[in-house]
Amino acid sequence: MNNAKIAGAPSTGATAPHPAVLITGAGPTGLTLALELARRDVSVRIIEKLPDFRSASRGKAGIQPRTLEVFHDLGVIDRILASGTQRLPFRRYRRDQLISETIPYLGNAPTADSPFRRLHFMPQSRAEEILRERLAEYGVTVELGTELVEFEQDGDRVTARLETADGTERVEADYLVGCDGGRSFVRKTLDIGFPGFTEDEKKLLVGDVEIEGLPADAWYQWLDMDLGVLMLCPLRGTRSWQIQATPPPDENGQPSEPSIEALQRAVDHVTGMPIRVTAATWLSASRINVRMAEKLRVDRVFIAGDAAHVHPVLGALGANTGVQDAYNLGWKLALAVQGDAGADSALLDTYEEERLPVAEWTLRTSTGSTQAVFQEMLHGTGGAEVGLTEETLQFGLNYRESSLSWGIVAEHAVQAGDRAPDSHCLDLDGQVVRLFDLFRGPHFTLIGFGASCGEALAAVREAGLPGIRTAALGELPAAYGLSAESLVLVRPDGYVALIAPHDGGATVVDYLTGLHRGRALVRR
Repeated sequence: MNNAKIAGAPSTGATAPHPAVLITGAGPTGLTLALELARRDVSVRIIEKLPDFRSASRGKAGIQPRTLEVFHDLGVIDRILASGTQRLPFRRYRRDQLISETIPYLGNAPTADSPFRRLHFMPQSRAEEILRERLAEYGVTVELGTELVEFEQDGDRVTARLETADGTERVEADYLVGCDGGRSFVRKTLDIGFPGFTEDEKKLLVGDVEIEGLPADAWYQWLDMDLGVLMLCPLRGTRSWQIQATPPPDENGQPSEPSIEALQRAVDHVTGMPIRVTAATWLSASRINVRMAEKLRVDRVFIAGDAAHVHPVLGALGANTGVQDAYNLGWKLALAVQGDAGADSALLDTYEEERLPVAEWTLRTSTGSTQAVFQEMLHGTGGAEVGLTEETLQFGLNYRESSLSWGIVAEHAVQAGDRAPDSHCLDLDGQVVRLFDLFRGPHFTLIGFGASCGEALAAVREAGLPGIRTAALGELPAAYGLSAESLVLVRPDGYVALIAPHDGGATVVDYLTGLHRGRALVRR
């Protein structure tokens, strides 16, 4: 462990109740992580330096299907789906002429193995509200107006100093996780490199405004190399629209700062239509920023979400990748807190091992989506939908090369490290069972596909291992591509840990026991 002092010693003050995990940043990443820990009875505090919850959309929260599966597991999927739409027309105009209209992924009907196959649009602020409501059901609330200003760590704990309007508080925690955005205080304090590039010249004005002169039934897009970019998207459940616009020049010929007046000039210049911009509730500016942290962990301190990676918005991967960072880290932190001494370091190392390649993929894919839209601006009639592909749905992301992925038997359609598909199967009594319902919850799930797996399932149950659910099913679902009756162990985050022969109960016990002792880290 690194015993060095970080950012100065926390000031003397009363020590708060000792949480196992302190999370700074209450966006989608921090909230998902807090939920993952709270539902495993891990004590957690989540702080946010802002004095109030964000009401700005900040993003249209294009929630990818893989993230919808995460929200299904977390018990918020019905509220998420009720707060948005998956049928948002993309309308591209040139001046006042409609030149194309499409609804992305309209043909992606749900399938047996993938119940969510379309992008879901809703304000990010509403998604955060839903996650906070769910978190409160576990007795955890976000502490607003609370800023992390110093921390240090040793081999046993992290000691942090928090500042609030009421003064200074000293907190000790087993672990600290920075979900504190692209300008992360945690990342900077740890001196973690954040290489990449920023394109300052490609600036957009953004904000939440009210719009007069357009029906709120589509995402309107003007993508013109000469006149500029303008995009207007209604935010379901509100009177607001999210606006993105090339800044018009000010009186000095420089790009204008965000204001209603500047946005109105951009609208007039690009569209030539009687569209009025009114009642802004949030205004800002954005630039293309593509960066990735060189590491995600320094001993007892982690970073996740935008603190670890930032990238272009096209492709709709932003908050999704952060949520999935948290989903990967949460169960591992819980095992480290609740498991045997010595298990934590090796297991927690797999967070970086598994998620850094995903971050790299995210940067590469979102940059590719941006380039695709740019080419469409030059030569085509389509809009932002050209940056949305089957790949950006994130089903193909996997941990096949992870030390936690044990391939015991011959390769199948689904391999260790892959996302575990959904399916409706018959159990041994002829009753229909849905796999996602078996997976839902903070446990590992061991499925015995076939009657011959019974003895192995019984052996695993008799081993008395914590946090494991077993189920015997009477058929081999097509989505798994199994050629023989087999055991499939699914991780709490919905990825396949191992596939073993029908009599491989000892292998499963060895794997799960090793997770608590740091031994499940030799890839087979």
